[in-house]
Amino acid sequence: MKKKLITGLVIIGLLCCLAFSVTTKTNLNPAHKVGDVIDNYQNVAVYYNGGVDTSLGRNLSEDGYNLGIKYQCVEFIKRFYFQFYHHKMPDTYGHAKDFFDHSVADGGINKKRALLQFTNGSISAPETGDIIVFSPTLFNRYGHVAIVSAVEPTSIEIIQQNPGPFSSSRERFELQQTEGIWRVKNQRIYGWLRMLNEGEKK
Repeated sequence: MKKKLITGLVIIGLLCCLAFSVTTKTNLNPAHKVGDVIDNYQNVAVYYNGGVDTSLGRNLSEDGYNLGIKYQCVEFIKRFYFQFYHHKMPDTYGHAKDFFDHSVADGGINKKRALLQFTNGSISAPETGDIIVFSPTLFNRYGHVAIVSAVEPTSIEIIQQNPGPFSSSRERFELQQTEGIWRVKNQRIYGWLRMLNEGEKK
């Protein structure tokens, strides 16, 4: 009896894993096709990706710079920084969670991305154009990245690619300041990255 129960639980577990894998690679939203433009920020398009694990191959710029896998969240981030800021990251690979370097102090330079890095709980509030980096979850081991599209005194708005087939490309989070320290109220947010100014690039 015990052996049958264990066997049954294993089968159920395998079926759940299979269903999850199929779901994350399938477009369940009939309102959009993978590759549809669903939003834009500063004239840089956000594309619909269907299931979060959908992949349409690597996107390269005309000069061969690696923009990422179409149309994952990282692809939008790197394409935005390339098209809007003309910025190329020294390290062009890695998952979303890898954008945040935990060895870099608040306000220091993230050398892999050639960007300033701020911890969630920083002396510097997020600014428009910053990259917000999210930690992994049980069902998303790669993490997530988005662009800050608006900043208000008590909230920020982000724009994102590949949030899921029914999720919005825009999302808002509460912004708090306590004794000169800025924090975005979301436990998954590691922090934010920002373009260096000319003096900091030297």
